[in-house]
Amino acid sequence: MQIAIIGLGRMGGNIARRLRRAGIEVTGYNRNVEVTRKLAEETGLHAAATLAEAVEALKAPRLIWLMLPAGEVTEAHIEKVSPMLAPGDILIDGGNAFYKDSLRRAGALARQDLRFVDVGVSGGIWGLEEGYCLMAGCDDAGAIEHLRPVFEALAPAPDRGWAHVGPAGAGHYTKMIHNGIEYGMMQAIAEGFSLLEGKTEFSLDTAQLAELWRHGTVIRSWLLDLTAGVLQRDRELADIAPVVADSGEGRWTVMESIEQGVAAPVLSLALQMRFASQDREQYGNRLLAMLRNAFGGHAVQKEEDDD
Repeated sequence: MQIAIIGLGRMGGNIARRLRRAGIEVTGYNRNVEVTRKLAEETGLHAAATLAEAVEALKAPRLIWLMLPAGEVTEAHIEKVSPMLAPGDILIDGGNAFYKDSLRRAGALARQDLRFVDVGVSGGIWGLEEGYCLMAGCDDAGAIEHLRPVFEALAPAPDRGWAHVGPAGAGHYTKMIHNGIEYGMMQAIAEGFSLLEGKTEFSLDTAQLAELWRHGTVIRSWLLDLTAGVLQRDRELADIAPVVADSGEGRWTVMESIEQGVAAPVLSLALQMRFASQDREQYGNRLLAMLRNAFGGHAVQKEEDDD
């Protein structure tokens, strides 16, 4: 089994590592050649200096997995790599692309007799050890079957945590909705702990409560596990800037609710609260920022010293 991973950042690098652990032959390419070189030394993957070299290293049908930022970067790489491919080759986009872009790309690549798979990938920085949840969209069931060893290696177990969820665009669509739900769940946790922290007359220990609620309660979850870990390390979060970025998928989810005419007030308000996170006094936004760091490794802004 051979595959090329294009983009060896936080997610792409760990995907390459997990595939190598499963014995899959990986060719890696990153615009920063030093990143590729170090990962090659660590994992034994083949380091490609150029996109062309990455493609040429593979046997037909070639599998090219893009793990790049959504938008112009992904678009540019698809435009560069697609002319290098031959009919029957499979191009996978594992980034958080807008599903309508994926629909368009699938159609354009099909006219070149190339197979396109859009894969929603969830798992963040924990995916390397725990496995990734993979939502694959593709019009060609044969392409999914060809990719089965890759999906089984990346998922938490060969028989769970990955699925062919529908036609082209469905993988990124389901990941978009997943992230919208994630916004709402995180917002609820952050607001609840803000109320606990604000009840000063009870002197509540929020770290104690987060740990307590992990066991036997209705709201126990992985996000609550992460909350407990964050608060055990730093209950006050005083030096964390309460600025919570949005990746774009929350916006797309809200736009989808408007297009469908389906009420999604929780998801919409969770997105709006991220916009409102410039209120630097809110404890809840500090906790939200730390939760994003805990599951996805996203950067956290620290408060600057007054002097």
